[in-house]
Amino acid sequence: MKALVKTHRGVGHLCYMDFPEPAPGPGEVKVQVKACGICGTDLHIRHDTFPNYPPVVLGHEFSGIIVELGPGVEGLRIGQPVVSEVVYETCGRCRACKTGYYNLCPTRRGLGWAANGAFASFTVVEAKNIHPIPENVSFEEAALSEPLAVCAYATCELTGVSAGDVVLVSGPGTIGLLTAQCALAEGGQVIVSGTAADCERLELATRLGVHAVVNIDEEDTIALVRKMSNGLGADIVFECSGAAAAASAGLDAVRKGGKYMQVGLFGHPIELDFDQVALKELKVYGVFSSNWRGWNRGLRLAAQGRVQLAPLISHVLPLARWEEAFDLAEQRRGLKVLLVPEEP
Repeated sequence: MKALVKTHRGVGHLCYMDFPEPAPGPGEVKVQVKACGICGTDLHIRHDTFPNYPPVVLGHEFSGIIVELGPGVEGLRIGQPVVSEVVYETCGRCRACKTGYYNLCPTRRGLGWAANGAFASFTVVEAKNIHPIPENVSFEEAALSEPLAVCAYATCELTGVSAGDVVLVSGPGTIGLLTAQCALAEGGQVIVSGTAADCERLELATRLGVHAVVNIDEEDTIALVRKMSNGLGADIVFECSGAAAAASAGLDAVRKGGKYMQVGLFGHPIELDFDQVALKELKVYGVFSSNWRGWNRGLRLAAQGRVQLAPLISHVLPLARWEEAFDLAEQRRGLKVLLVPEEP
């Protein structure tokens, strides 16, 4: 089969090449991949700034059809449309694993960097990580299930949005727009902020139903937040851009006794006025990947139509054009870019 493979450590070393077709072992299923999204992790692996263990097939945001069941697999069927959690290996013994937070296991490894992923015609995953695709969700939409699971986990499970909360989401990328929709589904009054370069994404946020958008290069975010909150400040801030300036602005925007959730990754240490956490008595959260709770919640929201996925898909390209697709994602000329493997 054809696959996109990281062949060696170092910058680059990605190759669209023939790769052995996988076979499922005990407790595993073989999935024919229908679509797979490009994630920031894939871009980091391209530049060798994220752990990877070559030779390894990249890609983890995928959807597909079960084509083979390994020994001992029950409750699933051949031909079933599915998505999969991205965890590949955990210890199963630590506190995180035993309490259901296996996404925080210190030995956790994932698909697409430690185990062969889904930028290929076929991939193999553990049956316990499989989730059926809702009937009203397409394969392309379902390829966004993994980022949706992260956002649903951050918004609905970890932070908690109450009806009527004023919510500020910074960064109108895929993660920000999914987070904003999850907050809307929970009853929040949502503001999305971005830069002048994000004008099209802010327009999309408006079409998705957020209550207000703000171009931080031309408008005063704090003034808008205070106007919408009767002068108090945002009840919750979700920082999704991974920009230090946005994190600082988020701490300024959140009200006393409010909540701050860091979703985006900075990739390096930053400097913040952390005294505000004490002076405002803030509750500060972070999110890393997701677990069953996030996947269950996200897929429910998609099935109910409370989160729209199709508008976030800007490009769908064949896997053979991976380099063009990676450039689109890296240069932010698209929103969510999907790759479609060739049919076997």
